[in-house]
Amino acid sequence: MKPSYFALAVMGFGPCALSAQAQTGSNTTVYGVLDAGIVAERGCTGDCASTKVSGGVASGSRLGVQGREALGNDVAAVYTLEAGVLNDTGQSDQDGRLFGRQAYVGLDGRLGALTLGRQYNPQYLALTDVADPFKGGMAGSASNLAGYSVKRYDNTVKYVTPALRGISASAIYSFGESPYSSANNRAYGATIGYSAGAVNISVSHQRKNSLILASSSAPAIDMSARNTLVAANVDLGVATAFAAVGVNKGYGSSPWDPSNAYSSLALSMSSTDSRDTLLGVAVPVGRVNLLASYVHKDDRDLANRDATQFAVGLTYSLSKRSDFYASYAKIHNKNGAHYTVGNASDAGRGDSAFNMGFRHGF
Repeated sequence: MKPSYFALAVMGFGPCALSAQAQTGSNTTVYGVLDAGIVAERGCTGDCASTKVSGGVASGSRLGVQGREALGNDVAAVYTLEAGVLNDTGQSDQDGRLFGRQAYVGLDGRLGALTLGRQYNPQYLALTDVADPFKGGMAGSASNLAGYSVKRYDNTVKYVTPALRGISASAIYSFGESPYSSANNRAYGATIGYSAGAVNISVSHQRKNSLILASSSAPAIDMSARNTLVAANVDLGVATAFAAVGVNKGYGSSPWDPSNAYSSLALSMSSTDSRDTLLGVAVPVGRVNLLASYVHKDDRDLANRDATQFAVGLTYSLSKRSDFYASYAKIHNKNGAHYTVGNASDAGRGDSAFNMGFRHGF
């Protein structure tokens, strides 16, 4: 089935609002997504705005430019510059970066694609694109609990193979470029996937070295991570079933509060050794797509800080590029765990949240 324009836009390959044919075999496309909603949080341990307007709830709002130029011999130059936007305030997302979502250039040909720059972590894409019925957005996002290190890596070389009988693979290497150690902040990983007919399967592994340097008030912390994920979905016709299992090792391998770099040292929410289980379903009913998921984190540390998330939601399609959405999720934390319900652009502050909003792709 041909993907809808809106689905393509959300994935970052939307129809062009502006397209320039500079020369034969060359094109540039401008695309974007604008998403805004109401977020109501409960169960906050500290101060939080319990109800607020938020941008990028179901999908991160963005404005992107994508280009491709044929060079001959079935080789093309490719590039993407994609800026994240917090459209509730007009500020840049991704800590104020100009092109914080993606910024890369490379070559694409019969042997695959090789790109350099700021790019997605393939293990994160396996979680959101293959395993999660909420696609990493709304209150039901699986990344509230499931382990991964970061969404994107800087200074990255990425290679993606061409698909052969439904099988494809990708690998990344991110140079740490730390003045203190060549190994600090270095990351690498690989994913192999199979997609044919109604079945999608992905197996991924990534490792990241990350040391938060000591300060006058706190010791250095090794926030390294090792994450392995097996993800799958199957289109059953009347519904699509989703499932995943993950293994996570290291202080930086599970979600933790990025505003407090030392929260994981105190083990207020992060696990250094955990197993993840995800089950989900998406049921299309006319213009409505009903969503539900269950995510469980089994903490293998002595503290046994397990957590379980239950989520429900829906989208209502207004056109190929516009929809309404709503979602509710609740996390049951155990033994002092403090995982929070976030969405596509916000880590959240409470253990439950409801959100509803509107999304448009162009």
